[in-house]
Amino acid sequence: MKKYLLLVLLLNSFLYSAELDGKKVFETYCWGCHHQTAMAFGPPFSSIAAKRTKAEIKAYITSPQSMYKKFGYKRTVMTQFHLTNKELNLISDYILSYKGK
Repeated sequence: MKKYLLLVLLLNSFLYSAELDGKKVFETYCWGCHHQTAMAFGPPFSSIAAKRTKAEIKAYITSPQSMYKKFGYKRTVMTQFHLTNKELNLISDYILSYKGK
């Protein structure tokens, strides 16, 4: 019985740790060009969060080529990502969590 309980607890902790969150989406897709609060190749999340709504962030991630002029940029070098709706919501919320930081 103890072995079974231990197995269940280990499996549960593994499944819980594998749960997707905004930070994991950031680390998977964004980390190469963006940082949370410091300028890198792309602007920091704190700067993006100060200027953009959730809908604007999602639109830019989904189609940077069609959005960059609307945002006042002369060009874009951002890669177009094909994220799921869940990933888009998670990363947008994660970016917005840096508003004011």
